[in-house]
Amino acid sequence: MLVEIQKNQIKPNDLESYFDRLWPILRSITGEGFRKSLRILQEILPYEIESIASGTSVFDWTVPQEWKITEAFIANKEGEKVIDIKNNNLHVLNYSTAVDSLVKLEDLQEHLYSLEDLPEAIPYVTSYYQRRWGFCLSHNQRIQLCDEEYLVKIEAEHFDGQLNWGHKVIPATNSSKKEFLLSSYLCHPSMANNELSGPILLSFLGKLISQLPERNFNYRLMIVPETIGSISYLSKYGEEIKDNCVGGLVATCVADEHAWNYKKSKQGDSAIDKICMNLMNFSGLKNYKIHDFFPTGSDERQFCSPAFDLPVGSITRSMYTHYKEYHTSLDNKDFISFEAFQESIEFYMKVILCFESFGKYENLNPHCEPMLGKRNLYHSIGAANKTKLSQNAFLYLLSFSDGEHDLVDIANKMKISLYELLPFIKALVDAKLLKKIEE
Repeated sequence: MLVEIQKNQIKPNDLESYFDRLWPILRSITGEGFRKSLRILQEILPYEIESIASGTSVFDWTVPQEWKITEAFIANKEGEKVIDIKNNNLHVLNYSTAVDSLVKLEDLQEHLYSLEDLPEAIPYVTSYYQRRWGFCLSHNQRIQLCDEEYLVKIEAEHFDGQLNWGHKVIPATNSSKKEFLLSSYLCHPSMANNELSGPILLSFLGKLISQLPERNFNYRLMIVPETIGSISYLSKYGEEIKDNCVGGLVATCVADEHAWNYKKSKQGDSAIDKICMNLMNFSGLKNYKIHDFFPTGSDERQFCSPAFDLPVGSITRSMYTHYKEYHTSLDNKDFISFEAFQESIEFYMKVILCFESFGKYENLNPHCEPMLGKRNLYHSIGAANKTKLSQNAFLYLLSFSDGEHDLVDIANKMKISLYELLPFIKALVDAKLLKKIEE
């Protein structure tokens, strides 16, 4: 099968290699860290890097100034740097303003962020749209601060620049204008599951999609700064996407070994929803949850906003906010598994392959059952379980390909995944017993 071949093409070591290169880069919603990270991902998939100027109005938002930071530390009276961005780039409040002064400890406390219930974790905190300075540190580090005053320095600037994104449209191999949207974000600093897993998955997935010999859809892949990036992107391409998008997924939190999750589009019953729910239910996953759409989370909330209402869902492993390591320094390389990461890419690819075939079909020989044996569609000798599956698959597909039932309806009746049905669908189409109904 195609996915089994692809499993050998993308190995855990490949994922780890790119992860290690991207991990130390200090990223934000703008700036050179974001652009540098995109250039690394271009090695996997040739994204076009586009920009939009600071100050540009995008719907109800304004593109912020670009942020640049070169140094950030807190030093004690001996000159020892007790907090230093060079040790962990989560240590600075992301988008912090500059500061360079001696600060009394009681005043410094107002600019410090820690988590008392996770005392060893450094939290990830941002202040994109309100100017302030600050540091993030573990609570264990915070309670060790005992000097009367500290030297506090953040060398940072905000200036009129640009916000960037990367996108790539992989064209259909036919004349179709229909699009499948795939999105992730790249604006967080050093976090593993919540940050790097999404864009790395998206890039390798795009590489696999580009290798498909036939594509019925144009695949639009986009890597943006979360929220402001997707809003800016939609301000430029939104109407085009709205006219052509028939499905999509937001990729995030896809590299840990814990539960699988599918968050439906706001439509709830679109093709992507039906396919993902079928694969969740019948792929042998040990632990999974299916969620109705909710208007928090990642960029699916922009794609599903009332003016666009795109059929875009999201597949994750541990869902954002639902694991204690989320948005902290504990979301690190130790938290993820590159084997699980590989499994997630395979699952996403199964969704793509199912989407390629999805739809309603017409039985071209509807008067009783066609004779499958003379078309070599029945195996006279074979493993009993495989023979039974093939017989059932053929009969269910022929019986319910009546213009009323789609492929997920049929797979659900059989209590199997649509992915398992794909070879039988192809065999019946090749034998001119089934034909896809174009809608």
